[in-house]
Amino acid sequence: MSSGRVRTKKKTQTVDQSSDNLPLRSSGRQVRRKAAEAAEDDEDTSEKKYRKCEKAGCTATCPVCFASAAESHKDGYDKYTAWKRIWTSNGKSEPSPKAFMADQQLPYWVQCTKPECGKWRQLTKEIQLTSQIAKTYRCGLKLNNSTKVEGSDQCSMPEDLRVAEVTDPWWYSMLILPPLLKDSVAAPLLSAYYPDCVGMSPSCTSTHRLLGESSSIKMEHLKTPPTIVGMSKYFQPFYQPNECGKALCVRPDVMELDELYEFPEYSRDPTMYLALRNLILALWYTNCKEPLTPQKCTHHILVRGLVRIRCVREMERILHFMTRKGLINTGVLSVNPDRPLLPKEYHNKSVIVIGGGPAGLAAARQLRNFGSKVLVLEAKDRIGGRVWDDKTFKGITVGKGAQIVNGCINNPVALMCEQLGIKMHKIGEKCDLIQEGGRITDPTIDKRMDFHFNSILDVVSDWRKDKNQYQDVPLGDKIQEIYKVFIQESGIHFSELEEKVLQFHVSNLEYACGSNLQEVSARSWDHNEFFAQFAGDHALLSSGYSAIIEKMAEGLDIRLKVPVQSINYSGDEVQVTAMDGSLWTAQKVLVAVPLTILQKGTIQFNPALSDRKMKAINSLAAGIIEKIAIQFPYRFWDSKIQGADYFGHVPPSSSKRGLFSVFYDMDPQRKCSVLMSVITGDAVKTIKNLDDKQVLQQCMAVLRELFKEQEVPDPVKYFVTRWNKDPWIQMAYSFVKTGGSGEAYDILAEDVQGKIFFAGELKLFQDDIPCAYFIPTNLNISFLNFLKQGYPTQSRQLIVTATNRHFPQTVTGAYLSGVREASKIAAF
Repeated sequence: MSSGRVRTKKKTQTVDQSSDNLPLRSSGRQVRRKAAEAAEDDEDTSEKKYRKCEKAGCTATCPVCFASAAESHKDGYDKYTAWKRIWTSNGKSEPSPKAFMADQQLPYWVQCTKPECGKWRQLTKEIQLTSQIAKTYRCGLKLNNSTKVEGSDQCSMPEDLRVAEVTDPWWYSMLILPPLLKDSVAAPLLSAYYPDCVGMSPSCTSTHRLLGESSSIKMEHLKTPPTIVGMSKYFQPFYQPNECGKALCVRPDVMELDELYEFPEYSRDPTMYLALRNLILALWYTNCKEPLTPQKCTHHILVRGLVRIRCVREMERILHFMTRKGLINTGVLSVNPDRPLLPKEYHNKSVIVIGGGPAGLAAARQLRNFGSKVLVLEAKDRIGGRVWDDKTFKGITVGKGAQIVNGCINNPVALMCEQLGIKMHKIGEKCDLIQEGGRITDPTIDKRMDFHFNSILDVVSDWRKDKNQYQDVPLGDKIQEIYKVFIQESGIHFSELEEKVLQFHVSNLEYACGSNLQEVSARSWDHNEFFAQFAGDHALLSSGYSAIIEKMAEGLDIRLKVPVQSINYSGDEVQVTAMDGSLWTAQKVLVAVPLTILQKGTIQFNPALSDRKMKAINSLAAGIIEKIAIQFPYRFWDSKIQGADYFGHVPPSSSKRGLFSVFYDMDPQRKCSVLMSVITGDAVKTIKNLDDKQVLQQCMAVLRELFKEQEVPDPVKYFVTRWNKDPWIQMAYSFVKTGGSGEAYDILAEDVQGKIFFAGELKLFQDDIPCAYFIPTNLNISFLNFLKQGYPTQSRQLIVTATNRHFPQTVTGAYLSGVREASKIAAF
């Protein structure tokens, strides 16, 4: 076997891969026969001493037996069988002699770390390469005592000629076995997989699987996601076996479609790609506060043979791809403008971003880090868009827009909090429903009506699967229709209280959709249900989103109070004209403005947007959610809700549905006295013509009903949002209206001629629905039988609908849409 993993062209340094020349697998009789044959061959000419390598294309004529694994044949055999035992117990691939050679016998190659050198050197076979050696190696370094060889400059010695061949296209195709990394940083995260299926060597102790453990220990291990010491519990970049439906996860043993498109050469055998991609992801989540560079990855690539050189060079390509896609080197990462994250070919772009909300700022931050020239134009006098924190309350921050993170696992918001050192407060599950009059609703009634309502929604889901049903209807009508059929067929009659609790759950769904259900499409209200969603804890950002938004904007060229009037993309460059007549030009323009701005034609496009895109824009509707926050002199609610983070208000009638349906305690430390509530559905219309003081009076009347048994003090401070009156926003978030389709979001996100891109248009307030309506994902129970079967225990999935079709209604979705468009712009 050669000292690399391929046949080299240097005859004197090539060894045969032929299994006939592998005495570790030979019997004693075979060895004696071969010895006799060798004695006969000695009498022939030197040209007949060795058999030519059988590998196609290999020019080697001097094969060497790998029995040199030890001094004697027996020791070599013992070493091989011990390795084979470990390999078989941990791995899935065949423990062949070739695999043994690749894993145990080939020498390591290491690169000189002197910037002016960088030459590759072959280590002697007995040297075990470690990340520390790879990180500090200099030409001539004696690794036994870490001293440098005296004498002439060792860096002046020529590099082995075989190194140059590694970059040749034919070299990779000649690999006999794919490289399997040793001691990969990703190993602790992938302990449930066969190491050789995810690019790691089964012979390392770090890749030993859970084969010898009891079933109870294995089950406990599967319940607790594997992690790395110091890594956030919310970072779970890899799916575990048989796991699915978790957002921003990758399968460590399979290439994604966009990866195959970018790296088609790995389609037949993706092992090398998977090994490097998994390593890069693990390194990023181990330390997400600093840019992950090729130099930081190189010394973690530990594999024998010349293939290590190939891995190091391929790693740089893969790292740049993952950076461009926003898988790593993202968030609020600070990058030196003189050292952008991507190569020079990405630096010659100029981009104008219209809109300084989470989507626009995310895209601008990414593009700036890539090396592009970016300008952000914002119509308002502040950044953040529909994310806006009020810090005037004593001791507490209250978000007028979003403030809660729904599903923290792999959520970019959790990543940015980790980068900034911001603590998130995990929101508890307890949410008592309090009736007007002060009584707390029996939790079993709440569960029963919650289950009834979920069952109705499940029937809606079954209805839309009927291919004979072509006509869309309002979701509210469909729910009423199914409910009436259920009452007639079952003979069940709900009590007055149960009917009121059902109305609470309807209002919660209207909160999630941003509208009265009579305006929402029954076919497409939860169109993104088919995409993986963020799992895990819901959390409150008690310090608000402002710290994240401000850090995202740091270093960007942002012009405030610059409303855009027109975008002309008829020429080679795009011209953007502001309402004051100012003119800017760029190669690309990203539009990240609310849906209402596009629908009302506030920005004129030349040429006009296509009928297809305009139809998509107009098939969506603008939902409105308003919020009220009130500060009190003391926490009068503590004794009743007993430490819960929020409590619900059971509406006295359907006409009052959505009017202060949920109250949130805004201080996890239980020191400040601030409650925040929401106005949703038709209730938004009822307060539209009221002034803020009148809205406050209505809210105080509700609170005094919910806490009737005690005194509710007068407030000391409050605010009421008026998003619908903001000329540059006019909405909370969008939804699919009756007759529309979730595909509209995909069409809206399509670029125009590779010049105009679209991001944002998200339902940001969905972040503030920790008790937002949930749907059982695999519920299929008939109405007449569901009471007999009890309550389902299936996992639940958040209802969602918007431009980022996968993660609508959230700051997370807005952020990801910006990252998505930055990747597209960089690739053009």
